[in-house]
Amino acid sequence: MMNQTWIDVSVPLRTGLVHWPDDPEPTFELISDIEHGAEANVTLCRMTAHTGTHMDAPCHFLPGKMPGIDRFPLEAGIGHARVISLPDGCDVISRTELEHQDLKRGERVLLKTRNSRRQWATEDFDTGYVGLNLSAATFLANAGVVLIGVDYLSIGVFKGDGAAAHRALLSAGVWIVEGLDLNGVPEGSYELVCLPLRIAGADGAPARVALRRL
Repeated sequence: MMNQTWIDVSVPLRTGLVHWPDDPEPTFELISDIEHGAEANVTLCRMTAHTGTHMDAPCHFLPGKMPGIDRFPLEAGIGHARVISLPDGCDVISRTELEHQDLKRGERVLLKTRNSRRQWATEDFDTGYVGLNLSAATFLANAGVVLIGVDYLSIGVFKGDGAAAHRALLSAGVWIVEGLDLNGVPEGSYELVCLPLRIAGADGAPARVALRRL
């Protein structure tokens, strides 16, 4: 029997949220305030498309007229997903950590690492976060997964072949969701709802992501 409790695995957007080092700091400013006589409260949001829990579109790393996030197929973000826990001693996710997981074509996979052992969204940016290297990305692409998610702001390692890992996944049609909060989410099978904002032609967009245990 299905557990009817949904788990929100997206981080709240707020001013000062941890962000990529070269990106501007996210800010959310109330520019119309009922308490000061306005008829309604209105918030002005300033952030990149890759703030908090978000998705990457193919045009984020691939040249030419590649699809933007508005081309994200809803069926890719809704359906069965598997949370896979990796040991705390794993500093870089390589092919070795994934090749025994019996990945299936069309599968949605969320990787839980030691990033989830802390409240990373409220801390300073950590260049030592756990990410994928190119060997892992190539393995996932060849396995035919449709969506891959990670528990930090980038799926690729900070130093090394992180950009190449993005390109390997996106060029193979694998959709990427980054910045998941998997703290307290056990390994196993879930129903997934992952929907990015539909920003025309954008290279990414914030997303609301929820899981329900199967």
